[in-house]
Amino acid sequence: MDELFVVCRTVEVDDGQALGFVLMRAAENGEPLPWPILITRKGNQFFGFENACPHKGGRLDTVPGEFLDEEGNFITCGTHRAQFDLDTGLCFIGPCQGRSLTPIELVIDDGDVCITGVELAEEDGLDIPDPGEMPEVLISTD
Repeated sequence: MDELFVVCRTVEVDDGQALGFVLMRAAENGEPLPWPILITRKGNQFFGFENACPHKGGRLDTVPGEFLDEEGNFITCGTHRAQFDLDTGLCFIGPCQGRSLTPIELVIDDGDVCITGVELAEEDGLDIPDPGEMPEVLISTD
């Protein structure tokens, strides 16, 4: 089994919520690069995606404010308003319709949401703005 890297506790992500995190991923040359990701939850299932809109590659969480809808079914790009399924990452409305967010393999281990199958940099990303200070991802229904 690949090494597991804890991102957060399962209790930190409410049902129908998406939280953003910035990890440090190792580039091919070994240099650390910021790697924004999203962890989403639908019921008792958790899903991970790179926090990059397939339309132009920008982060999805660009609009400040409260971004949760009552049902928590969709992620909305703050820049172009494209909408993505919370569990599949498939865009069904917007300029990237039919394309998907890049998935990240998650493992739930003893109450922790972990990523696996990726090489993270040794640097911990403490110089990156705290994701808690960044806007959350807009989630809405159609």
